[in-house]
Amino acid sequence: MTSPQAVGADAPAHRRNIWGFGLGTLGRDMVAALVTMFLMVYLTEVVQVSNSTLGAITVVLVLMRLFDAVNDPVMGLIVDNTRTRWGKFKPWIAIGALAWAGATVLMFSDWGLSGAAFVAAFIGVYLLWEVAYTVNDISYYGMLPSLSRDQTERERIGVVARVCANIGLFSLVVALVPVTSALEHALGSAQQAWFVLAIGVAAIMLAFQAITLVATRQRVGAVVPEPTPLRDLLAVVVRNDQLLWVTLAMVAFMAGYTLTTSLGLYFFTYIYGDAGMYSVFAAILGLTQLAGLLAFPLVSKRLSRRGIHLLATVLCAVGYGVFLISGTSMPVIGLAGVLLFSGQAFIQLLMMMFIADSVEYGQWKLGRRNESVTFSLQPFIYKASSALASGGVGLTLILSGVNEAETAADVTTGGVAVFKLAMMGVPLALVVLSWLVLARKYRLDEGTYAGIIADLRSRESASLTEERR
Repeated sequence: MTSPQAVGADAPAHRRNIWGFGLGTLGRDMVAALVTMFLMVYLTEVVQVSNSTLGAITVVLVLMRLFDAVNDPVMGLIVDNTRTRWGKFKPWIAIGALAWAGATVLMFSDWGLSGAAFVAAFIGVYLLWEVAYTVNDISYYGMLPSLSRDQTERERIGVVARVCANIGLFSLVVALVPVTSALEHALGSAQQAWFVLAIGVAAIMLAFQAITLVATRQRVGAVVPEPTPLRDLLAVVVRNDQLLWVTLAMVAFMAGYTLTTSLGLYFFTYIYGDAGMYSVFAAILGLTQLAGLLAFPLVSKRLSRRGIHLLATVLCAVGYGVFLISGTSMPVIGLAGVLLFSGQAFIQLLMMMFIADSVEYGQWKLGRRNESVTFSLQPFIYKASSALASGGVGLTLILSGVNEAETAADVTTGGVAVFKLAMMGVPLALVVLSWLVLARKYRLDEGTYAGIIADLRSRESASLTEERR
């Protein structure tokens, strides 16, 4: 049986895990952002699908993302039950990354189709993309709890991972408009510009995933070596009540956040009236998020996680409030963005830590250590919230008249009101709801978690003593 803290838990191994795991997120979030944030932009502005096709695709996105999200725990079970010479995580990380890169390139290829044929092809390609994303994401983040059991050490790994992820994400967000414009000028086609961008992003993702595969080392072993039967899958998830409350709260928060970010380019194009300002705004927000993530360790020394969550929620709520009254004043819009995204940076990291701590809670409560099944709820959060946001984006574009507008002047006053309500008002309500759920139901504070770890170590010590007899 593997010991709780495996041999090799030295400083060099610790640094390898921090940077090996963290750097792997850089390209992943570029690929994820290209599709989750900008697929609608590509379809409406480059492919220029009709309202009827957009409506069909919106329904497809919502249903497929929800269906795939529900299947995530099954993939988690498959990973947890995998036994290879390379461990249970790395083979699936590699397989998922390769398939994900291929599906991303295919997503932005010129299919030469329209109408029902385009929708049918979209369903097939998007299904491949979602499955590959699931395979990679669940195995990748499922590996996090196996790198360390210490909360402070996990926070360090999480901070580096989220910093790298946000560098990747905001590099894409900032570069999207100027890079696609330059490529379109060079290639003579907007579609070819997006296709080349997809190839570049996929290649970056594969390069950084290779770093994770080579550098990381598992330091926490599985307490129960026997595989988890399929019949026990539901119990692993449902009986972990803390995991379920985190999931519910974060689906609400991320649905609002994703709705806001997905409508960002449309806002600057059709509401603000200058698409070029989107890159400037994104750069400001990217730096804000990075500053928030880097500040997290300092804040965590002075506030409990509950205190950090409350602070972050207040920042987000105030940010949305300022955004609602900002009009077209760029300094006020920038202030709103700084408040909103600094709070979001804290919550983004807290979500990862809350789920990671739920691994030990589930192990303590159920007697099994199911990292991948537990962390399958993280992609579930992203997919379920993305599905809800996709429905909101499609509905907003149609009801506000933005999808058929050529310029900002084509959007009516009523359309602007509908758009702002969807981009700012609805997310504000969801942020408050998310905080209320966690404030009332989540119990894994620092003291409770320390007690669980002490009890687990006592059990493991007794088990090792029994085996030696």
